Amino acid sequence: QVQLVESGGGLVQAGGSLRLSCAASGRTLSSYTMGWFRQAPGKERVFVAAIRRIGGSTYYADFVKGRFTISRDNAKNTVYLQMNSLKPEDTAVYYCAADESYGTPGRFVNQYDYWGQGTQVTVSS
Repeated sequence: QVQLVESGGGLVQAGGSLRLSCAASGRTLSSYTMGWFRQAPGKERVFVAAIRRIGGSTYYADFVKGRFTISRDNAKNTVYLQMNSLKPEDTAVYYCAADESYGTPGRFVNQYDYWGQGTQVTVSS
């Protein structure tokens, strides 16, 4: 079983950047497909990005394409989400998640097996 801890959230002005980190313990991250999700107040948790465990192919929600980049450093057992050109509508709690299955990364919450506690990202206008 893997434990996930997110960090790097905070308050940023529109147009700014943040880099979120998701550090794993208990098992190596290379055993999982990794995803980032976000949940705004009063809304459902939605898919943001994912990176495949083998090959490193990446997948993004349309609303972050060209602005966000997911990456992984297996040596540091950490996954990152670089967020550029942030908008007020990006304000949410961001969660990282791990999926034990193989194949194309899922875009739904119930396809992931382990979750971090989340980190708040607030973008001011």
